[in-house]
Amino acid sequence: MSNIIIKYIWKTFAELSSDELYAMIHLRQKVFIVEQDCPYIDADYADQDAFHLLAYNDKDLIGYLRAFRPGIKYDGSSLGRIVTEINSRGLGIGKEITKEGVNFLSKEYPEHEIVISAQHRLMHFYVELGFEARGEVYLEDDIDHIQMYLSAKEN
Repeated sequence: MSNIIIKYIWKTFAELSSDELYAMIHLRQKVFIVEQDCPYIDADYADQDAFHLLAYNDKDLIGYLRAFRPGIKYDGSSLGRIVTEINSRGLGIGKEITKEGVNFLSKEYPEHEIVISAQHRLMHFYVELGFEARGEVYLEDDIDHIQMYLSAKEN
């Protein structure tokens, strides 16, 4: 899988086909609910307000994130549900997806910070991408999280 070519596609909720929506939800449930053994309601009615980044290797969805304009999740814009398929990890796809999300939000909302609610164990991953931690560690769905951000001037 070292010679994979990833195709990134941005879509609004209304633009998602039923197959894309199904693949997106399948990937999120596979990782966040089953792999991380964390029962929670993934279909949180926020997808309708999000921009969705789908990362495909051929016809397989191997990565995903959702992005929000300012004022939806936080005062600033935000990224969430950043995920890569288990067999595609270690290839830098997570970093590339996150960079794509940052670039998108920086272009669309340059005057706003970008906020994420990061799993605390992945804090170093986001620090390497320029994010800074803010506040205390908190429980979200029984997993330690910390708010992280990129200020408008840095993104």
